[in-house]
Amino acid sequence: MKHHDATPSRGTGQDRTGHERSAPPRPPDAQRTERELADALRALAGGVLPDPDAYRTARGEWLRRERRRRLVLTVLVAVVFALATLIGLWVLNQAPAEPGVIFSGDGAAAADGPSLPRIRG
Repeated sequence: MKHHDATPSRGTGQDRTGHERSAPPRPPDAQRTERELADALRALAGGVLPDPDAYRTARGEWLRRERRRRLVLTVLVAVVFALATLIGLWVLNQAPAEPGVIFSGDGAAAADGPSLPRIRG
């Protein structure tokens, strides 16, 4: 006996009062109906034949989808990279043309005090 065979199904054990729960009453012809349904399904399943190329077709479709997914991802990465490059170049091109705070334009250093002595060696 397996474990799940020994474990009662939900709602089939004792209730809180300690009495056994009974299963809902079955219709009088339930066993005959179940047998007829099982026979009908068995006959229907016996008439179904698998397509000989089913695996090859499914694998081909899966490979096609995988290839398409990779292509779309590659194109998306390329578009994002190109867009980021163009935005970066546009931002760099928007820098002001007049001299900034660091460069005064006359070639002289903009330091206020004397520079540190150089060590000759």
